[in-house]
Amino acid sequence: MDLHLTGKKAVVTGASKGIGLAITRALAGAGVDVVAGARTVTTELSDLAERATVRPVAVDLADPDGPSRLVQAAVDAYGGLDILVNNVGAVLPRTGGFLSVTDDDWLTTLTINFLAAVRTTRAALPHLLDRGTGVVVTVNSVNARLPDPLVIDYSAAKAALANFSKSLSKEVGPRGVRVVTVSPGPVSTGLWLGTGGVAATVAQAAGATPEAIAQGAARESVTGRFTQPEEVADLVLLLSSDRAGNITGADVVIDGGLIATL
Repeated sequence: MDLHLTGKKAVVTGASKGIGLAITRALAGAGVDVVAGARTVTTELSDLAERATVRPVAVDLADPDGPSRLVQAAVDAYGGLDILVNNVGAVLPRTGGFLSVTDDDWLTTLTINFLAAVRTTRAALPHLLDRGTGVVVTVNSVNARLPDPLVIDYSAAKAALANFSKSLSKEVGPRGVRVVTVSPGPVSTGLWLGTGGVAATVAQAAGATPEAIAQGAARESVTGRFTQPEEVADLVLLLSSDRAGNITGADVVIDGGLIATL
């Protein structure tokens, strides 16, 4: 299927690894010119940039000015913008319970999981509106609708992100800009499976092994496995294209059946 993406211009946040790297690779493979924002430019991202039209930009999106600098880098490089993928995010399980979560913890979580997307969207939107056919795809989480005390601040941030995206879709849809979210369950990335990831953090607190924690999380889904980052990337690729031209204000869940309710 031709997704008609050749020559489009995109910004991807959190592009150095995991889902963001997979999305950057998929967009570039479809002929999109990508500016890839990351706090640290990894070897994997640099290697991709050497063989594809990908420009890494080192930027801290927790800095209030970071999002605007990233978007401006894309406009300077490519002369405009068609696609924004808000992917940057982070989670730290709160194994000490709600009372252990400080104001600084809340502010950190809300900044990287909510405000970074709000600020990047605000910087990108004028350029998307100029195109008249722009799209904002935000990688959210099943925790937007599955509140979990273990990630209480992360769940609240993701719920806010879902509400923001739906609200914005109603404002800018009549002007040709689509706004959609993608909500993965557990994904096979360092966020869950790496050193210091969710599985390792929970295992340490529970006196278990990271492998056991990960296996238990996988069993909660109908498919019995984690989603692969490339599967999320393929979904983002479709939603970024005009093949999904009448999809806006929607949240597309990719969780192996983890959410059991309608």
